[in-house]
Amino acid sequence: MYDVVVIGGGGAGLSAALTLARSRRTVLVVDDGSPRNAAAEGIHGLLTRDGMDPVEFVRVARAEIESYGTTFREGRAEGVSGNREYGFSVTLDDGDRVEARRLIVATGLLDELPEIAGVAARWGRDVLHCPYCHGWETRERALAVIATAPAAWHQALLLRSWSDDVTLLLNDAFEPTEEQWDLLTARGVRVVRGGVASVQVSDDALSGVLLDDGRSVPCRAAFLGPRVRARSELLADIGVTTASHPDGLFEHIESEGAGETSVPGIWVAGNITDITALVVTAMADGSRAAIAVDTDLMLADAQAAARRARE
Repeated sequence: MYDVVVIGGGGAGLSAALTLARSRRTVLVVDDGSPRNAAAEGIHGLLTRDGMDPVEFVRVARAEIESYGTTFREGRAEGVSGNREYGFSVTLDDGDRVEARRLIVATGLLDELPEIAGVAARWGRDVLHCPYCHGWETRERALAVIATAPAAWHQALLLRSWSDDVTLLLNDAFEPTEEQWDLLTARGVRVVRGGVASVQVSDDALSGVLLDDGRSVPCRAAFLGPRVRARSELLADIGVTTASHPDGLFEHIESEGAGETSVPGIWVAGNITDITALVVTAMADGSRAAIAVDTDLMLADAQAAARRARE
């Protein structure tokens, strides 16, 4: 039985594994090798690693963590059973089971892209979602925001920090309020009504967005907010459930403090519980959860030793 099984090998899971390994805990990391940011050309906003290829980041991180004795297992966790008192059992996609005293789940999110022709093929390249991740790389270009929800007006205003040429495509997703119209107009954001049919590509680069009525809106990059859902299916049978965010854009696992879920002994970290977490903040979440888990194990061991001493 491992002290901790970490499910998910992105920034949050890897950071948790490193902290636990350095705390001399036995740790297994289970990961299926499908990081959410694999399509991105680089990780940004991460000190000393700005622009680093996401796949290379995982390789380097794994090597560091393995040097402390952590074990990695390729595969997907499909179910969890057990409890904090007697330990947890994790069922893997090959039928094997692994046992742990505590669990950290850092499986992240799945992006559900809108059914707009060409979006999936350009995702992570010049169809993007996060200004803080990709704004610098698209600065001073013509940018379009394809609305998928009311929050698109906010995304359009954010992008004005990186470009003077921003167009909000309402895409029949919402109608701005009077206040939103005023703010968009004041900041020089153009607003275009009509549904979006496809993105346009020329010489392997985004050149525009085609509307349903045949109009073309030139741009060099497009931003949108995909609907996202937590990769939390493996926790459904043990009672950890997802909650819908009020804006309707995503579902996540609710957690407290350092990532404690409603099931004692199970923690979550990173995007599975916080959609806003960048790689750097997901890593901080992982470290915070790991310290909480180590503290919980320390107290459990001390309490068990005290009981034995009394006997």
